Amino acid sequence: MGKIILVVLGILVALVVAVGLWVSGIFNRLVTLRQGTDAAWAQVQNVYQRRADLIPNLVNTVSGAANFEKSTLAEIVEARASVGRVTLPAGGAPTDPAQFAQFEKAQGQLGSALSRLLVVSERYPDLKATAAFRDLQAQLEGTENRISVERGRFNEAVQAYNTAVQRFPAAIFAGMFGHTPRPYFAATAGAERPPEVKFDFGQKAPAAKP
Repeated sequence: MGKIILVVLGILVALVVAVGLWVSGIFNRLVTLRQGTDAAWAQVQNVYQRRADLIPNLVNTVSGAANFEKSTLAEIVEARASVGRVTLPAGGAPTDPAQFAQFEKAQGQLGSALSRLLVVSERYPDLKATAAFRDLQAQLEGTENRISVERGRFNEAVQAYNTAVQRFPAAIFAGMFGHTPRPYFAATAGAERPPEVKFDFGQKAPAAKP
């Protein structure tokens, strides 16, 4: 009888160990994938920060051009400040879709403002001819490309993580381990179209109809 009890206990211990190893494997995989999303998010922040760091030099360079549109410069400065006012949790990618959407909206407004500034600069040949402006323009264009690449990589990392979190059997334990789906970057409606820029310099206002 004693031997039977020992055998049963041995089987139970083996099952507990097996289940523990199985659950621990699920936990470790989710942690690895979450770390991947955090690493991808850090790269996104790096390229966005590079863009923000370039803007003061760009504003200083452009403001030296005679009669350059003050409203365009003011829009750039305000858009950059709006990005700085967005509060995100430190140490990892955002988990709150509302916070993420606020961040994405602020960055999108800054990107649009930069695009308009560069389009407007086409009206200033002297500005375009300066080496400082050409260098900043090239750096900004390269940074925008990097932003697009890093956003894509972040979405790939989030897709892998979200899939793992929601698939069986990990879905049973994900919530207990504090793992929840994370938001993606989404293309802004109309992002495929270039910003519309209208110039009305030197044009007289239409005469009022009697």
